[in-house]
Amino acid sequence: MTLQRSFPTVMVPRNEAVAEMQAAGERLLVAEDGVFIEIRRSWLSLVRKVAEFSVRTAIPYGRVTPTTRLLCETIPADLVGAFAEMARKAHPKETGAWIVWSPSTQAFRLAPVGIVTHTGGSLKYQPPALSGDEVLVVDCHSHGRHPAYFSSTDNDDDRHDVKMALVIGNCDRPNPSIALRLCAKGIFEETEHAPLTWYQAIREPEAV
Repeated sequence: MTLQRSFPTVMVPRNEAVAEMQAAGERLLVAEDGVFIEIRRSWLSLVRKVAEFSVRTAIPYGRVTPTTRLLCETIPADLVGAFAEMARKAHPKETGAWIVWSPSTQAFRLAPVGIVTHTGGSLKYQPPALSGDEVLVVDCHSHGRHPAYFSSTDNDDDRHDVKMALVIGNCDRPNPSIALRLCAKGIFEETEHAPLTWYQAIREPEAV
């Protein structure tokens, strides 16, 4: 009963849609075509397949469609640009910040992390202090003069989180590189291209 309350498993109805989660949390959906995880945060609603059946047993449940809904709407490009400026000033060392959002005020802000140690190839930090009902949406860090990518260390750090992760690299250049992905409880989905407005926002003024 404790497990079912903290991490429910739901049988998907065959003839009707399963009701969407209304409160923050996670649950498993057992469907005809596999097992799905549903994740709800104030800023995100997400459904993804996490397992398939290894035998063709008849499962008397309905089907589930993977979905993504960004409940906080558009992440401001100017905050991405502000982080890029932080990354340039920190270069050649790495730095970090969170883009956070308040459900009550609908406001985003850039919150610098508390740096413990940072070099040209590593960053250890304390999370920033959040106000009111602010939540993490985008976890940003830079790669100094190195290209933007996600390392095995990043994978370990992000494995249990629900967030967007952003890396800005080549911070010594007028047009830095970007790596962006969705992290959802061990699911990593890297985007091929970040939004065009983000690329525009991180360029140095003379490079625009």
